[in-house]
Amino acid sequence: MENEKIDIEKARHSLSHILAAAVMEMFPEAKLGIGPAIDNGFYYDFDLPRSLTPADLKQIEKKMRELINQDIRFEAAEKQGSGAAEELKDQPYKLELIKELEEKGQKISFYKSGQFTDLCAGPHVQSSAELKNLGWKLDKIAGAYWRGDEKNKMLQRIYGLAFETKAELEEYEQIRVEAEKRDHKKLGRELELFIFDETAPGMPYWLPKGLAIYNTLIDFWRREHKARGYQEIKSPLINKKDLYVTSGHWEHYREDMFLSETEEGTYALKPMNCPNAMVVYGLKMRSYRDLPLRLSDCDTLHRFELSGTVNGLLRARSFSQDDAHIFIRDDQIESEINNIFEIIEKFYKIFNLEYSFRLSTRPDKFMGDPKVWDRAESILKSVLDKSGKKYIVKEKDGAFYGPKIDILMKDSLKREWQMGTIQLDFQLPQNFKLGYIAEDGKEKTPVVIHRVIYGSLERFIGILTEHFAGAFPVWIAPVQAIVLPIADRHFEYAEKIKLELENANIRIEADLRTESIGRKIREAEMQKIPFMLIVGDKEIEANKIAVRRYGEGDKGQMNVEELIKEIL
Repeated sequence: MENEKIDIEKARHSLSHILAAAVMEMFPEAKLGIGPAIDNGFYYDFDLPRSLTPADLKQIEKKMRELINQDIRFEAAEKQGSGAAEELKDQPYKLELIKELEEKGQKISFYKSGQFTDLCAGPHVQSSAELKNLGWKLDKIAGAYWRGDEKNKMLQRIYGLAFETKAELEEYEQIRVEAEKRDHKKLGRELELFIFDETAPGMPYWLPKGLAIYNTLIDFWRREHKARGYQEIKSPLINKKDLYVTSGHWEHYREDMFLSETEEGTYALKPMNCPNAMVVYGLKMRSYRDLPLRLSDCDTLHRFELSGTVNGLLRARSFSQDDAHIFIRDDQIESEINNIFEIIEKFYKIFNLEYSFRLSTRPDKFMGDPKVWDRAESILKSVLDKSGKKYIVKEKDGAFYGPKIDILMKDSLKREWQMGTIQLDFQLPQNFKLGYIAEDGKEKTPVVIHRVIYGSLERFIGILTEHFAGAFPVWIAPVQAIVLPIADRHFEYAEKIKLELENANIRIEADLRTESIGRKIREAEMQKIPFMLIVGDKEIEANKIAVRRYGEGDKGQMNVEELIKEIL
């Protein structure tokens, strides 16, 4: 058994059951929520007679290790009707889940591990003996509403970490310590990039320096996309309910939308750009010669994320996407997706970001004909296979209108993020009755590709902030250079240097305070400014600047022309 590679997902799920069994031994009156495996570990939700403490966590972990050492077997069983409810008659949350399964006509399965029985579809390891050599530990206690609904009772969630080896656990913990230092929310305030305020929960205030990064990324995006035949549009941020009824978002996405009741009826802040892009396409009948028609936009979007899920820029209620909707003929699908692959490669290579793809298939709640879905999924799989791109498949995770290819990105701490996406959609063009005149003179329905490269600009900047620990590459740094005069008599020369660099479109500041040069350098270092330009008597006499690079130290003297070339 020691030499066999363990299925870590099964192991994490099994540890969540061992956790529940340990808690039930310590708190027999505990009411059980749910306990799945998650990235990096597992958790379980409990309704307990009192609040847990860090000391409780240690005791629970000790009890878990005792149970694991008993070589407990995980045994599956199925029950129906009253027998299923009887199995967990003192567990109200489980009874609620059992009732729902019965109403849907789904099988009800249980897993028994020692004296503990839980409602669970599995799978699990065969015996707790398989968990002995894992690297795992209980991590923290958090609050969680039952089923994620703020109207329900707040339960106590115990999180655990679990990896195949103890070395992997230690590595993860070291990475997490480093990640806390790089927390974008902390750096955002320290570097004066953005803030969050209770006046608009989950919605960032962009400060001048942060907006400089934002605009630089958008400017680069605009240049690249204009050169590739994209046409930028802008559409209303608030729309009538009717638009979303036609698109299908009213049925499939309404709970995540900000709504407003007016004397004219119900309006909604737009959660995505696609319905508006359909309206723009539908302004007139198109010809096959007009396709591909690539419509791009970077409008602000709003989604009503639950307060417990909001996480700075990484999951915000207000954000913008570098969006595009590409209307194409059937025979253009493969070539257009390959064009998008080229854009992705260029954008991600610039930031030295590793990435891979994930193919997401038809969800349980979907719109349209399953046969059309099957064909769309087959096309995306074929394009990925031919491209040689690395990808995984995630079943039932597509958009409600079509399957998608998600971009999975790894940052400098080896954390994986879902960023951009390519979605193949045969449904919305039909809903909006869009058409084009084909080469044979007949009217046909176009196909549309929904795609974003950065993804959410907010999330992308949040991740870049942590990826670079706030020390951005020169081209997107909010302040690219700062002039640091040694004494008051050097101010005039400092301002002259500043003006010359400003005229070269370099983002530059000058520190004209009466402070020591040592303090000015330290503060510029804390702001992670790439170029520190020190001027004193020697520099004025030589008509040069003493250059210091962030993270590299002194680089010697340069004249203005050399410096501008170096920065640009």
